[in-house]
Amino acid sequence: MKEKKIEVINVTKKIGRKTILENISFTVSKGEISALIGPNGAGKTTLIRMLTGLIDLTDGEIFICGNSIIKDRKNALKKLGAIVEAPIFFPYMTGRKLLQNLARLHNDMPRKEQLDKVEEVLELVGLRDRGDDKVKTYSLGMKQRLGIAQALLGNPDVIILDEPSNGLDPLGMKQLRELIKKLRDEKGVTFLISSHLLDELQLFCDKFIIINNGKVIWEGTKEELITLTSGGNRIEDAFIELIKVK
Repeated sequence: MKEKKIEVINVTKKIGRKTILENISFTVSKGEISALIGPNGAGKTTLIRMLTGLIDLTDGEIFICGNSIIKDRKNALKKLGAIVEAPIFFPYMTGRKLLQNLARLHNDMPRKEQLDKVEEVLELVGLRDRGDDKVKTYSLGMKQRLGIAQALLGNPDVIILDEPSNGLDPLGMKQLRELIKKLRDEKGVTFLISSHLLDELQLFCDKFIIINNGKVIWEGTKEELITLTSGGNRIEDAFIELIKVK
């Protein structure tokens, strides 16, 4: 059985009298690239904010790499990297200097190790040659890769990305897709990605988790999801059919 890197168990989130998420459960196993999809208002962003410790659960439990986000938040978040919204950087700072400053947040690393880590992640995301250029000169795709470099500074086992392809041109999406697959294949990083770009997700995600009206309505592999279409082979078609049913 594969090691579970994300485990969501009967999670509910209420704000006042309104139930945003109800009895959500799913898992993401080691080395998987999993997609979290659903229509607007389904609860995806709320769920991601709970997974990353930004907001509390009303009920249920979340484990990251076996550590409870409720009882052991520090260790649960220690092996988690995330870009919850579009990364915001100081435009007049170079990419390298920005990462060097952010690396100081990982104060369990000696400074030399922090600086070495910056060079490693710049190389991994394909920005080492542009590391001394100011961030204001970076394309949107480069900024997204710089955001992933930031997420990699703490040696995460899991990275959560919320709408990482928004605004990217086809080349930027291809580069981001290849980077995600590279980090999974070479570094063993597990991904959970929320996006509306279903045709793009179909190109590289192993598993799909579909939520609607605050509930998980389907979970399984890409191949299993495609079989739900009426003779087609697009994830988008299967998604629309499931949403209509529910």
